[in-house]
Amino acid sequence: MKYRRLTKEQLEELHPEFINFLATQSITAEEWDTLKKEKPEVAEEEIDVFSDLIWEGVLSKVEYLENVSERHMNLFHLTEKEMKLLSVKILNPEIDLRTEVGFGWFKRNYQSDFVEYLSASKAYSEDKNVDKFELIKQGAVITKGELYQWFEQIMEH
Repeated sequence: MKYRRLTKEQLEELHPEFINFLATQSITAEEWDTLKKEKPEVAEEEIDVFSDLIWEGVLSKVEYLENVSERHMNLFHLTEKEMKLLSVKILNPEIDLRTEVGFGWFKRNYQSDFVEYLSASKAYSEDKNVDKFELIKQGAVITKGELYQWFEQIMEH
């Protein structure tokens, strides 16, 4: 398996797509039920293949990821050729960026000495979707990139 098996909730959400996937494998609903009972390992493999297909589709479209912790914010812009990172470190121990109060403090004090910035870029390995997935495994979430773009504008001024 290249990525990670979809959760039960994700699979339920994608039930119509899974039915279509089984149909492309020429597996009927009746055959699927038999497969689950008599050859659970084959059924598991089918779920894994389906999961990888879904991940592949999602990852190929992802442009922005964010990983926000108590005092760090890592914002990624995943371009065609490279991964760009805008990293923010808060030096004020009383601030938690994950809270509304903490993030509000940051928006008011982003130019203070209590905030450090770093920007970097890195080329993808031979499989950029695996690179993106690694960031997600480390806690990054897919976003529309508003925060990254806001930062980019700040840094230009």
